[in-house]
Amino acid sequence: MGYWIVIVDDDVIELRNAKNLLGAGDMRVSCLHSGADLLQFMENNTPDLVLLDIFMPDMDGFETFHALRELEEKKGRNATPVIFLSGDNDSAAERRGLKDGASDFIRKPFDKEILESRIANTIENHKKIELLTADATLDKLTGFMNKGSGTEKIATLCKKRDGALMFFDMDNFKLVNDIYGHDMGDQVLISFSEIMRHNTREGDIITRVGGDEFLIFFDNFNSKAAVKALADRLNEQLLNKCIELMGSEFDIPIGLSIGAAFIPEHSRDFDTLYRCVDSAMYRVKQNGKHGVRIYEDDVFVDAQAKESNLDSDMSRICKILEERSSSEGAMVMGKETFIHTYRFAMRFLRRYKKGVEKVLFNICVDGAAESASDLAPKFIELLKKKLRKSDIIVQIKSDLILVFLPIITREEGDMVIKRIEDAFIEEDVSNAHLHHVADHISFE
Repeated sequence: MGYWIVIVDDDVIELRNAKNLLGAGDMRVSCLHSGADLLQFMENNTPDLVLLDIFMPDMDGFETFHALRELEEKKGRNATPVIFLSGDNDSAAERRGLKDGASDFIRKPFDKEILESRIANTIENHKKIELLTADATLDKLTGFMNKGSGTEKIATLCKKRDGALMFFDMDNFKLVNDIYGHDMGDQVLISFSEIMRHNTREGDIITRVGGDEFLIFFDNFNSKAAVKALADRLNEQLLNKCIELMGSEFDIPIGLSIGAAFIPEHSRDFDTLYRCVDSAMYRVKQNGKHGVRIYEDDVFVDAQAKESNLDSDMSRICKILEERSSSEGAMVMGKETFIHTYRFAMRFLRRYKKGVEKVLFNICVDGAAESASDLAPKFIELLKKKLRKSDIIVQIKSDLILVFLPIITREEGDMVIKRIEDAFIEEDVSNAHLHHVADHISFE
């Protein structure tokens, strides 16, 4: 059979008798003398079944049973099946044991065949129930709890346990599905689930609440520094795993935006805590993604309760938003910033029926002293001079430069490309060539 059975009985003779009977049936048997011994043993062990004597000094079987269930709940484990043992012909004890949730009740002295049969039936039935429960409560792709079962479990823990609630949203995950396909997107989610298992403990609960959204209860976790360190570590590991899956050319700015709240500091009510972490996560999204924010009441005070001069606020905000210098030429942006600008610009152009040209330039160098990465800054400076202030330049890779030309016709776009190519030739860079591909969109 190969089952691992724990027997708890203060009677040494009964322990030896049970061990001899079960050991002969190819079962692994661990013998303990008290309820306290069992609780200490179960801190780090997960046997298949516990045979638990009811009548023991200090802590009887019923007290031990309930303490065991509390321990398993704290650690986020499934309940271990328990069969109560008794040498008395006491129907009341049997009824109480079964009512409390024991799997079976066996009287001493033991009959070997009956004991083995009841143990085997109990364990196999328990496994079947666990499989049915898993189908109903677990997300099949990641193995985490699904939204319904997970949020219910976390809500219960928030009332009883101290710790942290965190809301994880995977930034730019949709781009993985759009560019690499949904199968690769599934691989990223599976890999993320493995990363999370390596960065969480037994008592932590993870639930998948949406396609790329996760809610996590971290047991006994209340350090702001630890939250920040966890966020940095997860972002680094997720990016490295995506590069491993999709190759060194992977350049989607994937990462995690995380909102956090502490229990009981912010609340014990799940709905309140959920609003806290959702608001905090949204703030991360607004401020550049790939980071963590811990909910703070003073950040989310109702605007009407603030004494504020709107004129001075507007002046201050405008100063922050405006460029610090009157630099000439096109604007150079990072990839992350350009994503938001691109989405807004495409909405604007579609609304007002204007055309746009996107041009991807590739700098090719054949055996020259300078590499493409050396030439890229010079080429970007050239572009800034040749393009309009309304145009945008984005360095995608060391040798790839994207140019975004809004409000332009196809013919005008061709003229701009020709002007850039002629200027690059005039630079007379030995063994360097410029290739391009253009995509014109007209919303007229």
